Amino acid sequence: MGQVGVKIKIMPESPDTDLEEIKQSAKTEIESQQGILNNYEEQPIAFGLKALLATITFPEEKDTEILIEIFKKQPGVSSVEIIDYRRLL
Repeated sequence: MGQVGVKIKIMPESPDTDLEEIKQSAKTEIESQQGILNNYEEQPIAFGLKALLATITFPEEKDTEILIEIFKKQPGVSSVEIIDYRRLL
């Protein structure tokens, strides 16, 4: 089977949320699901709040809902959404 590239937008609950903690704890769980965390970007939103954009390579046959659930259960996360999904060749 193939691989897909998924970009996920993670919104923290507040500007005080520790983004590094979210990054580290999610990485282990993504790798346990055979995913590869390629990188993170921080996107300024407003008033010091920053969204976290995660780019992940994931097996095509697996449901991407797994990735959403991994991020949703992290402490300090308000919302999670897939903003890009592409099949990799």
